[in-house]
Amino acid sequence: MHIDDKVNAFVPGPRLEVAPLDTGRLSGLTFAVKDLYDVVGSVTTFGNPDWARTHPVAVATAPPIVALLQAGAHLVGKTKTHELAYGLTGENVWHGTPINPRAPDRFPGGSSCGSAAAVAAELVDFAIGSDTGGSVRIPASYCGLFGIRPSFGAISLAGACPLAPSLDTFGWFTRSASLLAGIGDVLLPGDRPGGRGPMLRVEEAWVNAQPEVAEALRPALERLEQIRGRSVAVRLLTEGVDSVYDHFRTVQAEEAWAALGAWVDTTKPQFGPGVGERFAAAKATTPGIAAPGRAFRRMLQARVRPLLAGGAILVFPTSPCPAPLLTAGLAEQDRIRQATIGITAIAGFCGLPEVTLPAGTVKGAPVGLSLVAGHGHDRALLETACDVAAVLGLAV
Repeated sequence: MHIDDKVNAFVPGPRLEVAPLDTGRLSGLTFAVKDLYDVVGSVTTFGNPDWARTHPVAVATAPPIVALLQAGAHLVGKTKTHELAYGLTGENVWHGTPINPRAPDRFPGGSSCGSAAAVAAELVDFAIGSDTGGSVRIPASYCGLFGIRPSFGAISLAGACPLAPSLDTFGWFTRSASLLAGIGDVLLPGDRPGGRGPMLRVEEAWVNAQPEVAEALRPALERLEQIRGRSVAVRLLTEGVDSVYDHFRTVQAEEAWAALGAWVDTTKPQFGPGVGERFAAAKATTPGIAAPGRAFRRMLQARVRPLLAGGAILVFPTSPCPAPLLTAGLAEQDRIRQATIGITAIAGFCGLPEVTLPAGTVKGAPVGLSLVAGHGHDRALLETACDVAAVLGLAV
């Protein structure tokens, strides 16, 4: 199948294509896969030429990708990723940074940059990403898409390259809420029993967002209240967003070095801007440094999970800002990363499902609104997302 890759979403070289294995819920639809998932007969590059050089051709296809093919979907390519999935801008100096179709002067978001760009440019019907610190949710927000990070452990990550295994999740992008839910019908287990609880407005996330972002999303929140009732203000991050980021960063770094450090030390790969620095920091993260982060994670889970067990949902801006401009320097990128991960860590640390919807724009650039449900309530959350999309006049 010929696709004019006008936004540089796909990895360089011959295009990987796999025909459907059967017919089903996704028949007639095309999809792309982030290049950290194995597909039999191809090399998984993980966004880095040294990784590709030192790893063999995959001997099996990752189980969730097989499930999508069995449901009738047609795989038409692998998409670019931020190197080793360790970044939120989507920049890749080796493969080229994908263009953000909704804001070409801005980054597409990472690490699932190519998947987001491919869907936003309508090159495919849906695309697969992964999410550790926000790598589906943030590109979805930046590119004006629907995206989901499911409950931790809900979908197998066999055949996927790791970054931080206790935080990594499968995820996907679509242009409509119904397809987002339809893919969930194929991949997700049945929901845990739960009711329909209140909507909880996470105050720290709204204050953390740039004023124009909060203002752009408030009309969506008000319309959302029409179907869920008045939202209730809650404070979940009393330690401060910056403190949450620091805890998340150390836990992620400790796991990233445990997962990838031996390869980094042995191969001594070349890295693009920021990635090598993050791995150097990861190498220096001792158990003593990361232990407070692990303790904070347990405390945050104990604080947040009971609030959502009965069917309540959290609501807040997905990202504190629209996508940064391509001219943004490393210092500005780091500031955005800190403000962003301090909020995305709520679902990340607690293992909760989060859906982002394209609910607003700031200076012509998309911004997303996030809904977070209790662990295992993924299907109910996707159903709510469809209801919300209808109320907001988005693609259902």
